[in-house]
Amino acid sequence: MLHDWVVMPTCLPLVRRRCHTCASGRFRANGKFRVNAHHKLIDVWLLVLCTGCGDTAKLTVLERANVRSVRPGLLDRLHANDPALAAELLQDPVLRRRNRVALDWDGAWRLHTGGSDHLDREKADVSVRFAAPVPVRPVRLIAEGFGLSRAGVGRLIAEGNLVSAVRLESRLCGDFTFTLKR
Repeated sequence: MLHDWVVMPTCLPLVRRRCHTCASGRFRANGKFRVNAHHKLIDVWLLVLCTGCGDTAKLTVLERANVRSVRPGLLDRLHANDPALAAELLQDPVLRRRNRVALDWDGAWRLHTGGSDHLDREKADVSVRFAAPVPVRPVRLIAEGFGLSRAGVGRLIAEGNLVSAVRLESRLCGDFTFTLKR
């Protein structure tokens, strides 16, 4: 029987970036945007707050873009400070590369296993789906889902009782499946 697990975000991830005011390296996105128009050109920034001192930093979303090139729906969402748009933009690799930031997903996701009926089975086929591209090691997900230690999961892999088409020890943010035999 195939069990479906889902890795779901619980909040926006922290943004890893050095603060110019204090020694903190983490910023919290609150979903607010700053939109500044210069005649036919527009600048848009996503505002993030330092977790240490509360100082505000700006992540560039649009820079000197022609106002007519921005979709009206997007412009409305920017003016409305849409938190879902902030989550979409934080997951955009182009935006992260342009602003030289990385995301810290610690404590910003949870694993939904759909119950505990899979814990006592002799063999379990599990399909893991990601609702957002959260980089996490499959070993950690398997340990959390089955109530095992990571070392115990490592032993199952070494014994051949835990198999998958993906490398279970490296970080992954895409869907995968595995089979556990006890």
